[in-house]
Amino acid sequence: MGFDPGLTVGIAIMDLSGNLISLKSCKEISKADIITHIISHGKAILIATDVYPAPKMVKKLASSLNSKISSPSKTFTVSSKTELVDSYLNEISATDFPENAHERDALAAAIKSYKNYQNKLCQIEKRTENLNLSDEEVDEIKSMVIRGSPITKAIDEILNIPEEDDLGIQIEEMERDIESIDEEKLKEIEEAAKRLKLKIKSQERQIKNLKRKNKNLKKEVSNYRKKISSIEGKIEKLHYDYSKDILRKKEISSKVAIIKGLQEKYTKEKALREKLEENMQSIKKIRIMELSKKGIPVKIIESFTREGIRSACEYWKIKKGDVILLSSTEGGGSQTASLLIEMGIKAVIVADKMSHLAEEEFEKNMVPVLDLNNINLQMIDEFAVIEEDVLNREIEKWRRKVENKRKKEEENKLIKVIDEYRAQRRRG
Repeated sequence: MGFDPGLTVGIAIMDLSGNLISLKSCKEISKADIITHIISHGKAILIATDVYPAPKMVKKLASSLNSKISSPSKTFTVSSKTELVDSYLNEISATDFPENAHERDALAAAIKSYKNYQNKLCQIEKRTENLNLSDEEVDEIKSMVIRGSPITKAIDEILNIPEEDDLGIQIEEMERDIESIDEEKLKEIEEAAKRLKLKIKSQERQIKNLKRKNKNLKKEVSNYRKKISSIEGKIEKLHYDYSKDILRKKEISSKVAIIKGLQEKYTKEKALREKLEENMQSIKKIRIMELSKKGIPVKIIESFTREGIRSACEYWKIKKGDVILLSSTEGGGSQTASLLIEMGIKAVIVADKMSHLAEEEFEKNMVPVLDLNNINLQMIDEFAVIEEDVLNREIEKWRRKVENKRKKEEENKLIKVIDEYRAQRRRG
C-alpha cells in the first residue's frame, strides 16, 4: 500500500495482483483510525512512500503493522508521479481517480513499489499454476517473497515439503525404525496410519467445506458490494435531486424578488400618477377660477425653505402674479424671501409670525405680507381661494401701513437732523 503522511493523509491500497482496492484521503485522522482502515482490507505487507528518506510517520505505521517499508532512491517529481498514475489508471481502465494531491502521491508510491516486485510476483503465479493452491496460499507465498524469502523456499513451506537434507535423514531414520519393528508394532503402525488417513480425509472434507463457504462468502461480499454501489447511486441521485431542488428554489426566490420589486415600482408609479392627476385637477380648477375671476386661487407652500419652495413650484407651477400661503414660516429668512420675490408673486399670506429679516425683505420690495387671521380663506381640495375684493382691500391696508411706517421713519430722521443742528448751534 502507498501512504502519504501529513495533516491530510493519502492512503492507496493495492492487492498482490496489482489491483487498486481502496483510495482515500482524510484530514486530521488518528493513527488508530488509519490502522483500522488498512486492516479492514487485509494484511499490510509493504508500506510505500514517494519521498526519500522515509518519513517518521511511515516508519511508525510500518512498525505498528509489522510491514516492510518501500522508499525510492530519490524523491519523486510531480510530473513523474502524474505520469505514473495516469499510465496505471489507463492500463486498468479505472473509474475512480485521485481527488487531490495526497491521494495521487499515495497511489504513485504504491504503483512504483508494485512494479519493483512485479516480475517476481508473475514468476510465483506461473510456478504455482499446477499446484492446486488457493488464492490465499499464493498470496502468502508472494508475501514471504516480498519479505525476503526465495521463491522455492516459500512454495516448499506452503506445501510443507522438507528440505533435501532433512528428507534424507528422515528416510534413514524410518528405514532403521522399520528394521527394528516387530509384527505387533507393525500392526499398531498400520492402525495408526488408517486413523491418520481417516483424519486426513476428514480434514480434506473440512477444507472442501471451508472452500465452499469461502466461495459463498465471496459471492455474498460481491452481492453486498453491488448493493452498496446501488445505494451509493441512489444517494448520488438524491443528492442531485436535492441540489436541483435548491437551485429551483433559488430561481423561484429570485423571480419572486423581481416580481416584488416590480409590484413596489408599480405601486409607487400608481401613487405618483394619482398625485399628478390630483395636481392636474387642482391646476384645472385654478385655471378655471383665474379665467372666471370670481375668486383668486392661493397656492400653498408647506415649508418656508429652499426645498419647500422648490417642491411647491414643481407641484403648483408658481408664476408671476400668484398669491402664496405659507403654512409655516419657520426657517425662512431674507434669502428664502428673495426666491419668492424673484418669481414676481403678488402677495404672501402667513399663518404665523414671520422672521424680522424676511419681513423687511418683502417690505423693501413692496411685496405684501398678509395675516391669515384677517382673511377668510376657503379651502378647495389642496389649494385655497380668496375673493378678489378682499385681497385688494388687504393689500391696500398693508401698503398704507408700510407707507405710514416709512413716513414716520422719515419724520424721525428729520427731527433727529434738526436736533443735531440745534445742538451744534448751542455748542458754537
